[in-house]
Amino acid sequence: MKGPREKKKKVLAVSSGGGHWVELLRLAPAFEGHEVAFVTVDKAYRSEAPFGRFFVVNDATRWDKFKLMLLAVRVLWLILRLRPNVIVSTGAAPGYLAVRFGHLLGIRTVWIDSIANVERLSLSGRRIGPAANLWLTQWAHLARDTGPRYMGSVL
Repeated sequence: MKGPREKKKKVLAVSSGGGHWVELLRLAPAFEGHEVAFVTVDKAYRSEAPFGRFFVVNDATRWDKFKLMLLAVRVLWLILRLRPNVIVSTGAAPGYLAVRFGHLLGIRTVWIDSIANVERLSLSGRRIGPAANLWLTQWAHLARDTGPRYMGSVL
């Protein structure tokens, strides 16, 4: 919740589908009072977004380079168009790219590794976490001094 002098922030909340999307929605109360844009991979999720703007990008994996390049262009275009103050992601390819571009553009970024990653951090998390301003895991035993930090779980 914003204080009386705190300016409204532009938040770009990004995730792929499934559990990543569910976890991102669980964070939505933290975004209330700010200008939020949700970005995900399935237009059917539009009805689940509690407020704010909603954008759909294609999904991609590291095995499909063309789709990954298309996704990168779309994510970068949204960031340049929306000019967020902070980017928050719960994971996978769209979030990885958003945090990477945000880092390069000097935008504050938050990466929250999926609660499904019990044994070890996700590949995306291991690669992008060190570039995020705040890197979190939802499992205490995965936290390290060098990151990620554990501050509880989303679910």
